[in-house]
Amino acid sequence: MTNKTSIQGSWASRWIFILAATGSAVGLGNIWKFPYITGENGGGAFVLVYLVCIVLVGIPIMMAEVFIGRRARKNPINALVDVAEESEGSKKWGLIGLMGMLSGVFIFSFYSVVAGWVLHYIKVMLTGEMANVTSEQAGAAFGALLADPATLLIWHTIFSIMSIAVVAAGINKGIETATRIMMPALFVLLLILLGYAMTTDGFAAGVDFMFHFDASQLSWNAVLVALGHSFFTLSLGMGTIMAYGSYMTKKASIGKTVLAIGALDTIVALVAGLAIFPIIFANNMDPAAGSGLMFMSLPVAFGQMPFGQLFGVLFFVLVGIAAWTSAISLLEPTVAFLVEKFEMKRTSASILLGSGVWALGLACLGSFNVISDVTFFGKNTFDLLDYITANIMLPLGGILIALFAGWVVKDKFAQDELELSDTVFKLWKISMKFTAPVAVAIVLYFLLFPMS
Repeated sequence: MTNKTSIQGSWASRWIFILAATGSAVGLGNIWKFPYITGENGGGAFVLVYLVCIVLVGIPIMMAEVFIGRRARKNPINALVDVAEESEGSKKWGLIGLMGMLSGVFIFSFYSVVAGWVLHYIKVMLTGEMANVTSEQAGAAFGALLADPATLLIWHTIFSIMSIAVVAAGINKGIETATRIMMPALFVLLLILLGYAMTTDGFAAGVDFMFHFDASQLSWNAVLVALGHSFFTLSLGMGTIMAYGSYMTKKASIGKTVLAIGALDTIVALVAGLAIFPIIFANNMDPAAGSGLMFMSLPVAFGQMPFGQLFGVLFFVLVGIAAWTSAISLLEPTVAFLVEKFEMKRTSASILLGSGVWALGLACLGSFNVISDVTFFGKNTFDLLDYITANIMLPLGGILIALFAGWVVKDKFAQDELELSDTVFKLWKISMKFTAPVAVAIVLYFLLFPMS
């Protein structure tokens, strides 16, 4: 099995895979969620706990996904089936891949709507519409956007086409080319914004908010938040990393590669916080605003600062790139499946899938206006898909992948791909069998049954 090659192609180098996987991991949540939860849960103390969780849970599961994909050189469903059969396991393990791919489809449908908001705000910042607006005016402008299905439809459609076009072009001409351009651009924009933030009066407050080591803030809930984010931030449980792993060359070290992805993802999130929160503090705004931080607080801040219009545009372009690289990775596993299973041309598979997720996205954008009164279990379509994927499908997928790698895959096959020292392999195996499944199961439980 190890001599197989994917019919989709392969990455030109290990670093392209690292950048593509990092692009998948760095999304909208990295830009505001991680910096905020860091500041709220003990700063430097939380970062330390988070890094421990990354090493004990996120990295080991990611290694499992990569080696399963690379060993089979197929889409997530077929990869799991092939590796299971090789280890004399049940073909039903392929259902994990199916659940992961469905998660990606569901996530894209509402993610594209939010990314559409980002594209809209690039235009808004370019035209100077947010110059000198008050918080109330910014809030009203965002509310008006959500209430306008026609505008949402335009941006959702544009973003969907952008993502479909990259995936349709293939691994090398599409995803790889986009990655070569977008990821360096993301890093450069992030550094420019960081430099800008360092000139503001709020930089010291931003650094203190994120890195002040306050162990007293490390409650059980803070540990749970760190554990949950360490899993979700690496795009685990949705088949993306397995699909990307299937295009990875045999000579590349999975362990070193995955560590590099985890490190880059964390660095981007921390630098994003250092770029954003000084601007928030310099304008005496609430860092706890969540998504409102991006679409209400920051536009006000940029609108009142020197060169704010320019840096506001750069910020939303940065967020748009992060959203785009993530969205591409959400589509890829299912497109790969359609190509391999039904021998479809990649362009046809991309358009077919893209049309489906675009249509599902219509129900998500309608959740804020024309069908806002349509609910399921008390949630509109947007919130329902978000809840099902984040709270059930992804953590369940992570648990099952860990159990599969730990209990089903024979050691000789896992070690053939991972090429770890005996001691490190034993530690990885313990993580797969016990540590990671139990940790993610705890996250799953508290997502479904939150503490009061």
